[in-house]
Amino acid sequence: MNILVLNAGSSSLKYKLFDMADMRELAKGMVERIGEADAGMTHKWHLDSPCPTQSEDTLNVPSHHDALERIMQHLEQSGVVRDASEIAGIGHRVVHGGEHFDRPVLIDDEVVEVIIQTIALAPLHNPANLEGVEVARKRWPGLPQVAVFDTAFHQSMPPEAYRYAVPRELYDDYRVRRYGFHGTSHCFVSKAAARWLGRPLEELNLISLHLGNGCSAAAIRGGASVDTSMGMTPLQGLMMGTRSGDIDPALPFFLQREAQMGSGEVEYMLNQRSGLKGICSLSDMREVNQSPDADARLAEKMFAYAIKKYIGAYYAVLGRVDALLFTGGIGEHAALIRRLVCEGLEGLGLILDPAANAETSGECRSISTTASPVRILVVPTDEELEIAISTAELVRS
Repeated sequence: MNILVLNAGSSSLKYKLFDMADMRELAKGMVERIGEADAGMTHKWHLDSPCPTQSEDTLNVPSHHDALERIMQHLEQSGVVRDASEIAGIGHRVVHGGEHFDRPVLIDDEVVEVIIQTIALAPLHNPANLEGVEVARKRWPGLPQVAVFDTAFHQSMPPEAYRYAVPRELYDDYRVRRYGFHGTSHCFVSKAAARWLGRPLEELNLISLHLGNGCSAAAIRGGASVDTSMGMTPLQGLMMGTRSGDIDPALPFFLQREAQMGSGEVEYMLNQRSGLKGICSLSDMREVNQSPDADARLAEKMFAYAIKKYIGAYYAVLGRVDALLFTGGIGEHAALIRRLVCEGLEGLGLILDPAANAETSGECRSISTTASPVRILVVPTDEELEIAISTAELVRS
């Protein structure tokens, strides 16, 4: 069974193709700058060759429909698939499912209508995701297609975790509440950690840290999310590459009054000019770590400090923690950040092994000492594979 996973952005279309018999990645790539004169496509296919082949092209791609056609042409020309009949289903990443979806669903007209209704909750993402869905449905009207929502995993949160202390009518009329994001990643790494630990997921209490340009923490009890740091939007929670994370809610009003900033300016500043970038003018943690500037050191400390606070909070929520999981680009590769996060948490049973932490590996591994009551794991995430697994399960059923 081959499953194609699509992640449509406003001007891009990423894809991965998996053989679900052994969950092997057959090909991946993306078309970017769709609609622009210099649109480009990268394509990498694996087949059974020990030397993967990669190509890069500059194309005329005026629409997502054309991008999808180009992707299929490359897959067929490379021999990865002979034609679309060898694809059993398509899985789509959709950022926001609101309160409607707590699991992946087969896409039909009703599901599309609900995605349209949630555009107000994710105006930058859902329209692009929907574009990918509609293009693929037109291209293959009889092929099973599945929507996997970033928010679905967190729908298990109890009301005391997801409600805000604002007038009830805001929830009743506008569904103002915490939704959380990165759910597909948190779901994947929690299952991977359980396999590595050799224990049933239902018995485990986990704190998952997805750290990349966007960052979120999740408290996971028995495989279900009970709290997460991102809120109604991805702006809340941890300090990120360009997002502020938690701030005083009155700050926007202060800036509008004292700095004469418009609401749009404040929103842009908090999403695009804050976080690491706001502190040291760099948004990529790799560049921050390499910078000799004192502001870069402050950015690192602030980043780790925010994570520490959430670890403590989620420890209190869970009552017992079996493992702390680091994932995402920063979580998997930035040993310095992992060390800064874990420093001083020995009293909570988190004892880092410096030598293990310094090692580089693409595999799930422990970076805690044998004496550590709580395991500290680095768990590589694969959101596309999680989408493919969910899609295959629905296609089989």
